[in-house]
Amino acid sequence: MGFLTAIRSCFEKYVTFSGRARRAEYWWWALFVMIGSLILGGVDTIFFGVPEITGPTAGLFSLLTFLPGLAVWVRRLHDVGRSGWWVFLIVIPLIGWIVLLVWAASRGDQGANRYGADPVTEAEDGRPLSASGIPPVERR
Repeated sequence: MGFLTAIRSCFEKYVTFSGRARRAEYWWWALFVMIGSLILGGVDTIFFGVPEITGPTAGLFSLLTFLPGLAVWVRRLHDVGRSGWWVFLIVIPLIGWIVLLVWAASRGDQGANRYGADPVTEAEDGRPLSASGIPPVERR
């Protein structure tokens, strides 16, 4: 999964809290949010003279990316076999952040788990993928 595919997937699944998200989808989304926040924070500082995190463009960006970000977090936790409720560890400084970071970086469960099919080995339509990541050719 590439950068643009991951961003599109997160926006399309912005209220999908079921299923699983690959590491690539989560980390591309995190990079998108980080870069967007830095750029728009700079815009706010330059044009509005306000601290980067409280400016209007960065604030609007945060609002637009909050729900898709929360959804991809929950799906990422599902991929490692954890309940989405674990996302609330974010409110525990340092320890909660470290635990969530370790889970986000961990390899997902192989095969299906209680949250759905393995996103690495399943195509979007549920067909198994070959070793190359391409659905096998159907022969008639």
